[in-house]
Amino acid sequence: MLMSRVADRFARVETRRRARALVQGLVADLPRKNCWSLAEHAGDTCPDGMQHLLRKARWDADAVRDDVRDLAVEHLGDRQAVLVLDETGDLKKGIHTVGVQRQYTGTAGRIENARVAVFATYATEVGHTLIDRELYLPRCWADDPERRQTAGVPAEVEFATKPQLAARMITRAVHGGVPVSWVAADEVYGGNTTLRSQLEQLNLSYVLAISCDHRVRTGAGAARADTVVASLPRRAWQRVSAGSGAHGQRFYDWALTELAEPDTVGRQWLLARRNRRTGELAYYRCHAPESVPLSTLVRVAGRRWTVEESFQTANGQTGLDQHQVRRWHSWYRWTTLVLLAHAFLTITAATARTRPAPAGLIPLTLPEIAHLFHALLHAPPEQLTHILTWSTWRRRHQHRAPQGPLPATIHPRTMIHTNYGCSIRSDMRSGLLISTCSTSPWSVPVSALVAMINPRRL
Repeated sequence: MLMSRVADRFARVETRRRARALVQGLVADLPRKNCWSLAEHAGDTCPDGMQHLLRKARWDADAVRDDVRDLAVEHLGDRQAVLVLDETGDLKKGIHTVGVQRQYTGTAGRIENARVAVFATYATEVGHTLIDRELYLPRCWADDPERRQTAGVPAEVEFATKPQLAARMITRAVHGGVPVSWVAADEVYGGNTTLRSQLEQLNLSYVLAISCDHRVRTGAGAARADTVVASLPRRAWQRVSAGSGAHGQRFYDWALTELAEPDTVGRQWLLARRNRRTGELAYYRCHAPESVPLSTLVRVAGRRWTVEESFQTANGQTGLDQHQVRRWHSWYRWTTLVLLAHAFLTITAATARTRPAPAGLIPLTLPEIAHLFHALLHAPPEQLTHILTWSTWRRRHQHRAPQGPLPATIHPRTMIHTNYGCSIRSDMRSGLLISTCSTSPWSVPVSALVAMINPRRL
């Protein structure tokens, strides 16, 4: 059913079948996801078919991207949705992979040899998933005809900053009929005047992070953001939750003051967030056509973390950062199919959450859905009942942790250590998982611990 939504984007039936095999491999339980491992998973004797799909086969990656966006809107759509923009980097060696240069990437937290891309996440109360992508082409690449030709960069592609790439995706979403009212992003985008103006022209409200030295204009004149916040009285601060996290509600202290920017339509504010434990401050520039309560701005600011969660699940479950492609079109095609696979898992998880979970079980998570989907496609029929039984066992014991339900995204090894005081290691000679248990109020068979980590080893 998923592939039927994009079937007409492929010129040949063989290409469509190859794309389906690649997407099935992306959601499979593989330790590494690239053309070699995906070809082996599909039963091919070599990776040539997968590589041909990404490099030379006739199909429209941008049209598939639009289908992914429409699929997300169909299942997650909400008029009060937030479009979250952010970039992520893939660490690379050498100089021949398209877009690679020494640049700062949040993946490493420092300047590294990396390729950077900007992504858009569609976030609602139901769920969130990546719906668009743009590869950042540094100026040293954009101005080098030889490197462009080697990497297959189209002639019409010119240098564009990350805010400009974000503006393209926002415009595509609006013109594509995506129901969205808010945009959230970090300082790279919040400090860009042109991007903020474009959002206002598109009648989109925003909560954009800014640096402490960003200058704003209040009724008393222009000043740095940190100076304006420092002058606010103590009563201006309120404790408000930015949404639920892995360990409960994320409470911060928030303060809001209205700005007096000239030549703007609507209302503008400076929003400040203070960590209740460390006192660390963060600043946001906000805009809406009309007055909105503080709780709404805080909700949108809290949604910015959804893009980080999307990167984490896309990397861990669908191999977003595991590709081994060098050329321009290959990157866009790989990333588009990853978005399709990630949207499938996200929508399935969101659908499961709308139904009441059985008593004593946590809701289905993306990793659990991926595991069960893989088993449904590839496990022998006589093993399906066994796999479903152990899936229920894991979800029940994750819910019944001694200190209360554990985060839904926790790794099974962490769950075992937290629940049972056990350490898990691998025996390289036998390939079996060995458990060494300390004193614990709970008892559990070693075979059960092995099954929690990898049921297929039983």
